[in-house]
Amino acid sequence: MARYTGPVCRLCRREGLKLYLKGDKCYTDKCPVSRRNYAPGQHGQSRKKVTEYGLQLREKQKVRRFYGIQESQMRSYFNMADKMPGITGQNLLKLLELRLDNVIYRMGFASSRAEARQLVRHGHFTVNGNKVDIPSYLVQVGDVIEVRERSKSSPKFKELIENHRGNTVSWIEVSPDQFKGRIVAEPTREDIEIPIEEHLIVELYSK
Repeated sequence: MARYTGPVCRLCRREGLKLYLKGDKCYTDKCPVSRRNYAPGQHGQSRKKVTEYGLQLREKQKVRRFYGIQESQMRSYFNMADKMPGITGQNLLKLLELRLDNVIYRMGFASSRAEARQLVRHGHFTVNGNKVDIPSYLVQVGDVIEVRERSKSSPKFKELIENHRGNTVSWIEVSPDQFKGRIVAEPTREDIEIPIEEHLIVELYSK
């Protein structure tokens, strides 16, 4: 399945909440979700009866769009989560949080997850001193993520550090002035800020 390349604000409007796909724009009054809080399209404001399957599908799509992953990746993460000890739904969210592109965004070194994916692909980051250019790379507790030495002097990263928004989660220890962060714990369910009913995703994939 090809990656969506259209206006990302339409995705937020379709889900009826901010998925923070547009970076800084999501925090301003220009955010389309704040101005037009209904689904896009000709029939966006009409009332529709939602089935049980529809609810499950919307939760799955919401998570996919929030983390910017494709359907095949989502299914793969679910299979991994299902084999892990504990609650499958929470395991799924934990795996998604531990993706390198999401961690870079959480550290404040990118304005959006899409930008974080691009920066990782371009080889701007190392994990434990080794260059990693795979956005889906799963980090572990104790891993140190750092901007590569040759990238620290670029205008892009200097701007990000100057406008660093601070650490947003407790499981990552960030040192903006050193261009690095460390995973100090596994993410918890409380670290996911958007309203997700993960049990609906489990029900959908378990059929």
